[in-house]
Amino acid sequence: MRQRKQGYQKEHTHPGISVEVRNNNVEKALRVLKKKLQEDGLFNELRERESFMSRGERRRKERAAGKRRQEKAIKKRMEEHGY
Repeated sequence: MRQRKQGYQKEHTHPGISVEVRNNNVEKALRVLKKKLQEDGLFNELRERESFMSRGERRRKERAAGKRRQEKAIKKRMEEHGY
């Protein structure tokens, strides 16, 4: 068994996403956590895992999502730059 050095304390953080609760404001911490999980793509992954999706269906959905992103970028560019 290994001995720890004096003054060394093990941190109590877990790997992955963590949120700090400040001033006992749990509601705000939950909002921050949900935003981090959304950006990480966890909710999309959970939705995808609910039911089986064939390769062709997955490909069609990915293409449709790419088209939506492209249209959104074009619309934004038109509004900002006019071309």
